[in-house]
Amino acid sequence: MPRFFSVSRKGFDWEPYVFLILFFAIFVPIASVMGISNFFRTLMSTSFDLLINTVFFIMAVAVITGALASVFSEFGVVSLLDKILSPLMMPLYRLPGAASLGIVTTFLSDNPAIISLAKDNEFIRYFKKWQVPLLCNLGTSFGMGLIVSTIMLTYSNKMGVNLFVPVLLGNIGTIFGSIISVRIFSIFTRKHYKDDEVIKEKTVITRKKRPGTVGARFLDSLLEGGKTGVDLGFAIIPGVLIISTFVFLITNGPKDSSLGYQGLAYEGVPVLQYLGSKISWLLDIMFGFKSPKLIAFPLTSLGSTGAALGLIPNFIKENILTANDIAVFTTIGMTWSGYLSTHIAMMDTLNSRKLTSKAILSHTIAGIVAGMITHIMCLIFL
Repeated sequence: MPRFFSVSRKGFDWEPYVFLILFFAIFVPIASVMGISNFFRTLMSTSFDLLINTVFFIMAVAVITGALASVFSEFGVVSLLDKILSPLMMPLYRLPGAASLGIVTTFLSDNPAIISLAKDNEFIRYFKKWQVPLLCNLGTSFGMGLIVSTIMLTYSNKMGVNLFVPVLLGNIGTIFGSIISVRIFSIFTRKHYKDDEVIKEKTVITRKKRPGTVGARFLDSLLEGGKTGVDLGFAIIPGVLIISTFVFLITNGPKDSSLGYQGLAYEGVPVLQYLGSKISWLLDIMFGFKSPKLIAFPLTSLGSTGAALGLIPNFIKENILTANDIAVFTTIGMTWSGYLSTHIAMMDTLNSRKLTSKAILSHTIAGIVAGMITHIMCLIFL
């Protein structure tokens, strides 16, 4: 931490003063434009609406997908996918075939799922030392993939467009993003770890099964997977309510410009929209975004994909979303997967804290490039 912000027993502590200056510099101008009463009413109304109409919807999807993922794992579908994907891993990622299991598990759940694999001695012995940190970027690239894809598809009726192809293109773009992220990061890990020896001698990874009959295993895995979805739904509440509410607060204007601010949900001061309008030409070229408001999704995905998904219903209501946007959102939502909020802890768990900044840099570049690749594919196929 910079010395200016450090707390010293003998010296003067600047940190609370700097924090208060920044805090009031952000929120006082917004509250002064909206009015104090309207400002707080909008905060509460937006958070409540996000909780009821967004969080619980995402939780419902997560319960279903979690149950499905658990059943797939219990009855060997995940293991089968691992065998199918293994021949592709070395030429694409320069990783052993076992790494494909990390892709499947994070796609079916979330970023940290790959950490549990990395702590499994039967799994990690397939890897060289320089390959282990790469699991962080590989897993994060596919985090919440099934949930993101499913939620995007559910918006087909609301938008009046079949979104299967855009979501498929978004998933393909994610693969490009994951390769870019892992390949760039591997440049730094190979320099850091000069020992190319495999950690341990290879052994066969066996699939674990629950005890009991087929019916009991099916029911147990179904309910346990559903419970994971519930846990995920509760886990995203702070991110969706706090981050999304703040993003809306600096994205939208009053609901009715003739009436001014009324303290309604999703009102705000369009700061982000103003900044986005200044680079709208760049956003159009890179991602095909026609509205500067759409920049809110990738920016929010940096910290929480769940919170970013909470922005979409409002975009649909405003009729500013296109099939191209859904495809790019799918790619960025999966590739970045809130990596700024998970990367540090994941790299620390992998005993690679010194490489955290390199991992974040690689992943930032990968997310931007992946979104651009998806936009190009949309221009060709949509």
